[in-house]
Amino acid sequence: MKTPIFDTLKNLIEKEISFHTPGHKGRNTLIEWSKYIPYIDTTEIEGTDNLLEPRGIIKKSQDLTAKVFGAKMSLYGVNGSTGNIYAAMATIAQPGDKVLVQRNSHKAIYNSMILNRLEPIYIYPNYNEEHKLFTGLNPYDIEIALKENPDIKAVIITYPDYYGICSDIEKIVNIVHKYNKILMVDEAHGSHIGFSKRLPISALKAGADIVIHSTHKTLPSFTQTSILHVGTDKIDLNRLKSNFALYTTTSPSYLLMVSNEIAVAYMDGQGRKILDQSIDKVEDTIKRLQSIDRVSVFTGDNKDKTIYNKDKTKILFKIDGITGSRLEDILRADYNINLEMSDYYYGLALTTLMNTNEDYETFLNAIEDIAKTKAYKKIEHIDINILKPVIRKDISSTYYGNKAQVSLKESIGRISGSYIIPYPPGIPLIVPGEEITKELYDHITFIMENSIEINGLMGYNKDQIVVAE
Repeated sequence: MKTPIFDTLKNLIEKEISFHTPGHKGRNTLIEWSKYIPYIDTTEIEGTDNLLEPRGIIKKSQDLTAKVFGAKMSLYGVNGSTGNIYAAMATIAQPGDKVLVQRNSHKAIYNSMILNRLEPIYIYPNYNEEHKLFTGLNPYDIEIALKENPDIKAVIITYPDYYGICSDIEKIVNIVHKYNKILMVDEAHGSHIGFSKRLPISALKAGADIVIHSTHKTLPSFTQTSILHVGTDKIDLNRLKSNFALYTTTSPSYLLMVSNEIAVAYMDGQGRKILDQSIDKVEDTIKRLQSIDRVSVFTGDNKDKTIYNKDKTKILFKIDGITGSRLEDILRADYNINLEMSDYYYGLALTTLMNTNEDYETFLNAIEDIAKTKAYKKIEHIDINILKPVIRKDISSTYYGNKAQVSLKESIGRISGSYIIPYPPGIPLIVPGEEITKELYDHITFIMENSIEINGLMGYNKDQIVVAE
């Protein structure tokens, strides 16, 4: 047979400029991987230990990693942060429990609520009308929710968010612990922030109870690598280990474990200095972008108190008169530059310490050229605030119940049987059990008309949706 995947991926070698994940940016760095692959792609034999019951070299490596991050225990995830999220949520709550969940969480959080049959109560980020962005959480909204729902078992938030916006994590920790609840933090996009004082405080340092890192996103580690950290004594370690084994493959990749280990070892040494130099490059790039006519970069908003800090390694920018999705397409097609994501207004360049000076110069030249040569087209301003759902059934029973497939227009007033998720950033507009309103229908239609990919729609023309019967 032919090999279309391999044939396509070969073309990425030394051709693509990456401002997206994975954090290693496609560069053969840290060690000479070609000397070791496939030789170290092994299994559980004498001396190699067992990830699901580590007693030897894996335990030693995870203990060293925990020390680096300031955790009480760290576990190497090889199923991505998705697997670690499943294990963490199964540990901090039991079936039927209520959990307070940030509404703009990743799909993995919602999947975990289905798997673990949890009842969500949602807390919403602020919507910044001026900048057309979801920003941070108001910590006191969390306190109100905990007062009104004393049976909530845990609070689950994302920090930083996809755009690098950080809520006041220390205040949130204090409030959650004041009510004797557990705080879980999806810090998938922040595994690097603890390695520089010029970046926001890490969730572990702030006192979070359990934290998940996608090391592959912002550290020089292979895709699917993740680390689950325990931050406090509130977590039942035996229960966590059992759930970790439940949601982890019985054939864990030693290549991914090694990649996790080497990335952390690098960050604990030379990587701290390289990250600091990378931050210098980012700051210079932002300054130069802001000097280009039509170009603006979102670096924060002093009036928005929910933006407590900003991870500056994520460059959120736009060009006046060009939608974010169109800008992403132009960069890819004409300049071979791939962004992490775009939305209606913005493009997001995800930088890591593996980006080179040449990457930044090529990116700057491309943006300047686009701003000078691409025609201005008036952008219709829209309200992209999160639509608060009408919850008619619980998420788990709806997901596992009987379903039917109908046209999107016919679905108005029906109960969704699946997710509708724009990608990126992977945050559901609607989840199983929620009503498909006319307002939601209009919003989905608008997104489709502006070439933003949506997962969850069915049929050849992506004009059908699964509903509960």
